[in-house]
Amino acid sequence: MAKRKQVTERDESDSESDNPTSISMTFDFFDPNPNVDYHALHRLLLQLFHTDSLLFNPHALVELVLSQPLVGTTVKASDGGMEADPMALLTVINMRVHKAHDSIKAIGDYVLKKSASDPVFHGLLQSLLAKEDGEGDLGLVISERLINMPPQVAAPSYKMLANEILWALDDAEPYQFSYYLFISRVYVLTAEEEETMRVASRGNKRQRLPIAGTSTTKEGEGGGGTYPFHPEDEVIAAHALHTLDFAFTSTPSEPRDADSFGLDVRGRIMLVKSERMGDLAVAMEETYRVPVEGASEQMEE
Repeated sequence: MAKRKQVTERDESDSESDNPTSISMTFDFFDPNPNVDYHALHRLLLQLFHTDSLLFNPHALVELVLSQPLVGTTVKASDGGMEADPMALLTVINMRVHKAHDSIKAIGDYVLKKSASDPVFHGLLQSLLAKEDGEGDLGLVISERLINMPPQVAAPSYKMLANEILWALDDAEPYQFSYYLFISRVYVLTAEEEETMRVASRGNKRQRLPIAGTSTTKEGEGGGGTYPFHPEDEVIAAHALHTLDFAFTSTPSEPRDADSFGLDVRGRIMLVKSERMGDLAVAMEETYRVPVEGASEQMEE
């Protein structure tokens, strides 16, 4: 069942072009559907966890996501309807309630290992993951989408998730979180790669990789930059109590040289206090506001 027909992406050519064109694509939002979404969600999880995906039993993780279809959202192309493959996913999983689940246990161990270089962050994660009662649980946010999808699909997805959590709490479901844990990906560019991609993007209006002005690398760290694959991750990082980038475990031990092919991809974990999630959702909506002609606020029954 469609939740909302929300986002229309429009891509117009340069006004100086002799043949101006306009391409539009509308997306619908759906509850996760166990009958049709399994394989596409599995591919999204493989993309999210990159070379370390097999450490988390992604098949079992997809089944867990699909077992709670009333909390979470998939995004699909409108012309495909409910039967289309999801192009984006946003959901949250209670890491205490599901701590015995193979995937959640593996993810918990993984973030503890990766955060060891930051004692304060590591200690807080250790405390949250060791909790036995239901007072202020840790919510694992699983958010991934195809790279070329517009970030505007993120804002309504977060708004829907916030509402669904409130509805679940009204039904005494275990979604009372004190913190939200985000796992995402970034890529690192050398100064030379950065300039090459910036030049290439000047003539490509559909360039999605955020090259200009979004590096999270501080000055003096090698001349290149670290960039999120999804621009909306910057909004999350701005509201996070802790943010940490790390190398994937299943990464070749040989250093990446100048002739290496592809991007230098790394992982990122972010921890957001529950009190900040409302501000995060508002900032997401303001930053990636949907054009008026591309949005419809009604819920579809």
